[in-house]
Amino acid sequence: MRAAVLRNTGDEKLEVVDGIEPIPCGPTDVTIKIEATGVCHSDLHAMEGTLPQGAPFVPGHEGAGVISAVGSDVTDLKVGDHVVVAWSPPCGQCNYCTERNQPHLCVMIQFTIAGLPRFKEGDTDLFGMAGTGTFAEYVTLPQEAAIKIDDDVPFDIASLIGCGVSTGVGAAINTAKVQPGSKVVVFGCGGVGISVIQGAKVAGAAVIVAVDLIDEKLEMAKRFGATHTVKPDDLAALQAELTGDGFDYAFEAIGVPAVMRQAYDATRRGGTTCVVGVGAMDKEVSFNGFEIFFSEKNFMGSYYGSVDVRRDFARFLQLWKDGQLDLEGMISKRMGIDEINDAFDAMKKGEVIRTVITF
Repeated sequence: MRAAVLRNTGDEKLEVVDGIEPIPCGPTDVTIKIEATGVCHSDLHAMEGTLPQGAPFVPGHEGAGVISAVGSDVTDLKVGDHVVVAWSPPCGQCNYCTERNQPHLCVMIQFTIAGLPRFKEGDTDLFGMAGTGTFAEYVTLPQEAAIKIDDDVPFDIASLIGCGVSTGVGAAINTAKVQPGSKVVVFGCGGVGISVIQGAKVAGAAVIVAVDLIDEKLEMAKRFGATHTVKPDDLAALQAELTGDGFDYAFEAIGVPAVMRQAYDATRRGGTTCVVGVGAMDKEVSFNGFEIFFSEKNFMGSYYGSVDVRRDFARFLQLWKDGQLDLEGMISKRMGIDEINDAFDAMKKGEVIRTVITF
């Protein structure tokens, strides 16, 4: 089969090769024929080394496809089922899954499969991004990582649910719990930021301000629910006009510590700052002891949009079916796997919300 491979962490280009094989399907595994996969900034983070990932590996973690094989002990899935890949699947047995009602924080499966090969290239083992690797025609995963969806959902739409949409919409609805009538600011208008904007709109926010450096992205943000758009240098004046003292909710969807601090500063006393972007482990955000006490702000992270993939994937697709989420509009380009490096170039330049790759 074909797959896009990163040979070494830090390499700028992926190599599209034939002759790759997925690992055999074990008793509790399924093999998925990937029909569509989104190109996400997290893939770039893994390629650059910001996210820890063993190499050589097949990037891609935002995918959808059809089950082509099932293990002997798999009971809830069958060949022919349409599924979305969950890159951080809950095990269903640990404390996070059973007692704390936080299945998105379960790492029992993810940490296990992330350290094991997903593919073979001759005698060479290849890992998969976050234990998945959807830039390949086929991938074998634990059954918990394949979330069944309705057959009438187009694969390109379904693929976005696997990461970007769930991360952003979930951050607004699940993590920060945006309230109706509130005032929201979102820093970063990429795929995740646009999804945060859509989530805030679904939650009933009265004011949604999109902040970005790129004019085209700000124009796009209006289409997805932003009531106002602004560049970072002009935010203070708009903030004073709209809120007086700060926003009820501020979301950082870039992963830059300085912008995380900006988001915190834009949040009113008693408000909520939610970090959705993936920052580097060697970069820090600073606060002084007095402001933490005096401002009583909630400063929180959002991991995978705090989603329960078994519930929220279907929930978000229903919002799409009901016309409350615009997922078609988020797909800026569709490309073949041979154009994968062009897709990353477009993402780096800020030209797209999402590019979807097919085989």
